[in-house]
Amino acid sequence: MVFCLENTEPRHPRRSTMVHLQASEVQQLLHNKFVVILGDSIQRAVYKDLVLLLQKDSLLTAAQLKAKGELSFEQDQLVAGGQLGELHNGTQYREVRQFCSGSGHHLVRFYFLTRVYSEYLEGVLEELTYGPTPDLVIINSCLWDLSRYGRFSMESYRENLERVFMRMDQVLPDSCLLVWNMAMPLGERVTGGFLLPELQPLAASLRRDVVEGNFYSATLAGDHCFDVLDLHFHFRHAVRHRHRDGVHWDQHAHRHLSHLLLTHVADAWGVELPKRDYTPGCGPGVNFVPGPLPPPVSGPLPHGQHRGPVVHRGMPRCVPSSPYHVPRMGGPCRQRLRHSDRLVHTYKLDRRLPAHSGTWPG
Repeated sequence: MVFCLENTEPRHPRRSTMVHLQASEVQQLLHNKFVVILGDSIQRAVYKDLVLLLQKDSLLTAAQLKAKGELSFEQDQLVAGGQLGELHNGTQYREVRQFCSGSGHHLVRFYFLTRVYSEYLEGVLEELTYGPTPDLVIINSCLWDLSRYGRFSMESYRENLERVFMRMDQVLPDSCLLVWNMAMPLGERVTGGFLLPELQPLAASLRRDVVEGNFYSATLAGDHCFDVLDLHFHFRHAVRHRHRDGVHWDQHAHRHLSHLLLTHVADAWGVELPKRDYTPGCGPGVNFVPGPLPPPVSGPLPHGQHRGPVVHRGMPRCVPSSPYHVPRMGGPCRQRLRHSDRLVHTYKLDRRLPAHSGTWPG
């Protein structure tokens, strides 16, 4: 079952398309930025590829992608959990990593989550409240939520999504950009480590549950004025880059994901990215092959087909035909400005020259 989010507002052309960024450009985009990434092993790989891309133009190795809880990865540090504790596949597994560049101008932190909202997440939010203020938060939790918490896991997931977005709205300052990464598509056969042997019968339905969970998460993130990156759409044909366990992805997919994510972030911050021509097959990440695309669809969408990815950019989008009632647990969200609009608005109020011009030199 596939849910399509229809937007009643007129479509406007996107201001930027995905580009392949070099390490020096990523360093400039994230200069003096504190990035926090929360989620499962997929988001840990997002963290690792970003840490690597902040230092050099190379791809993750298969061993680096597979490693879990190691004491150090590419100059980062294991802060808590992982090999400092016990390595296991239980819901109480913890892993906190942090990378601080040699110049001190880049700080990236990762928290492993086995549930989108929990007492542990409240502790993380408390750290973010009293520590450095994050400039960018990237978060996803889905597979563990839908497979490890009982027969009513979908209902619990919906409630916890509402809780986490409400708490993020309360804790994060308006200056912080939150991007919800929608869960990536699963293979027909799932054997990931999070799925215990006794839970293997759930594998057949988990693929459909992820689509339903993505629908709820994208809808609620939009309701709370947060950004959404539809990774399920972007990787729906990238079968050759998914590992045999049906869950994880290779280094080319993760570099492609980083480019998508950073392009989205740059657009939200009003930063113009460099435009360059690429020779096919050259450079890290450009060997990503999404697979054959279906022919264009005209007229009403047949069941199970997408017209385009779900995109939320700072302001909520209307979802008029939701097949499910999603109960609200709090009041209406405050109307967050788009980050690019906020930069202009702040400049007009302060009448000061911005610290960053919003364009790349040269």
